[in-house]
Amino acid sequence: MKIISFGYYIENKKYKVLDERRMRASAGLMLLLGLIAFINGFILQRYIVIPYISGFLLLNFLIGIFINPKFSPTLLIAHIFVRKQSPLHIGAIQKKFAWSLGLILASAIFVLSFFLLNDVTYFEPVCLMCLICLILLYFETAFGICIGCKFYNLAINLKLLKKPVEKPNCMGDSCDI
Repeated sequence: MKIISFGYYIENKKYKVLDERRMRASAGLMLLLGLIAFINGFILQRYIVIPYISGFLLLNFLIGIFINPKFSPTLLIAHIFVRKQSPLHIGAIQKKFAWSLGLILASAIFVLSFFLLNDVTYFEPVCLMCLICLILLYFETAFGICIGCKFYNLAINLKLLKKPVEKPNCMGDSCDI
C-alpha cells in the first residue's frame, strides 16, 4: 500500500477505491465544523472563528488530496466511529474530484476570511461559499449523495474530463456514465 495515493486497489477492481462509510463520517465531521464556523461568524458575528476552521479544513483537504486521505484528520477521527462496520467500497476518482472542489472552496473561504477579517462589509461572498459547503456536506452526510461526484460525471458527459477505463462504483450505483 502506497503512502502517497488517493485510494487503494482491492481484489476484482481495476480502479482505486475508498471506504464510503469513512468518507461519509468525515463529511459529517466537516459539516459539524462548518456549522460551528457559520453560527459563530454569521449569526453571532464572531468572525475570528472562520479562518481557523476554514484553515483546518484546507489542511484536511491538502493532506487528503496530495498525500493520502487516510492521513487527513477528519478521516482519522471518522475511522474511530466506523471501525466496526464493514467497508463499502466506492471509486476514488470521483471522490478526489469532489475533494478538489472542497479544497477550492476551503481555500477561498480561508483567504477571504483571513484578509477581510476586519472589514465585515465584505463577508457576503464568504457567507455564500460557507452555505455552499454546508449544503454539499449535508447531502453527503444525510443522504449519501455526493454532489461533487455528480459534477464529476457531468464533466465526463460534457467531455471536459477523460472517461475512465472502467466505470468507478459510486454509492448506490449512482455514477452511471
